[in-house]
Amino acid sequence: MIDRLLGRAELKERIAELEEANRHLERRAEAEEERRSDAVADRQRAEERVNELEHRIESLEERLERTGGDEAAVEYRRVSDARGARLDDALDRLRAIESDDPEGLLTAFVPDANAVPESVSDWFGERTALVRRAAPAVVLADDTGAVSAAITPPVEPAAFDRWDDRFRLERSWFRPAGTLVFAVVRSDTFALGVYEDGDRVDFEGFTSEVKSAHSKGGFSQGRFERRREGQIEEHLDDANSAIAAYADGTESAAIDADRVIVVGERSVLGRVREHADVTDVSDATGSPKEALDDAFRDFWTARIHAI
Repeated sequence: MIDRLLGRAELKERIAELEEANRHLERRAEAEEERRSDAVADRQRAEERVNELEHRIESLEERLERTGGDEAAVEYRRVSDARGARLDDALDRLRAIESDDPEGLLTAFVPDANAVPESVSDWFGERTALVRRAAPAVVLADDTGAVSAAITPPVEPAAFDRWDDRFRLERSWFRPAGTLVFAVVRSDTFALGVYEDGDRVDFEGFTSEVKSAHSKGGFSQGRFERRREGQIEEHLDDANSAIAAYADGTESAAIDADRVIVVGERSVLGRVREHADVTDVSDATGSPKEALDDAFRDFWTARIHAI
């Protein structure tokens, strides 16, 4: 009664209406915020998809430029890396293939893209582009078309090509065999292992203190660089002496290595290749033993291209 007389009843009703309207606006605001969040998430997903597609387009454009023209339409059926037991299994399967035709199976080693023999290009036709891209590789094919592959060997043989009743796949191209000296050389790290049929039986390794890069410039930088280069030269001299001792058989009368393989930084390989039968670039890092294990595993990995 008093509220009506004083006009407070209408005010309370109005307050209730405004509170309800405020709750309604809050619900709308919350819903709008959710939609805005969803829109932002959708936009982010769309941007990620656009970036992904742009990268794919760039990759395809690079592939087109690399292979050129019609060759871009030719692709490998499958590309995979194999090492150890898996590689042995793949090679054994191929060695088990035998043809009744004395010239039913083609084996060729293609050292580079510009050295594809006529026997290979005649057989593969437009797919020769894939052989070029896989080189250096041992190329395999049979006259029924059932086998068609290129395998990148860790140790490259001399170039050859022949049709025969069996594929030519020598173990020494793909797997460590006999007595092997394998070394890793970096500007501050050296590691060497002696292996018997893939098992390490001896190890030598060391690291050298080599100053890191200098950025002050001027005379100070020149003096720093000369000192750093001297440290690297001293380290490489020690590494070269260690390799030579094993390669020449002076380290131990019991070691008569069938092959010396040296891998490491491209910038230092020229200084230590004198006593090596095979050299290759490696980015293996870590302690001497870690670098040796990583480099050894990576070196004896073959890439198999199904053509």
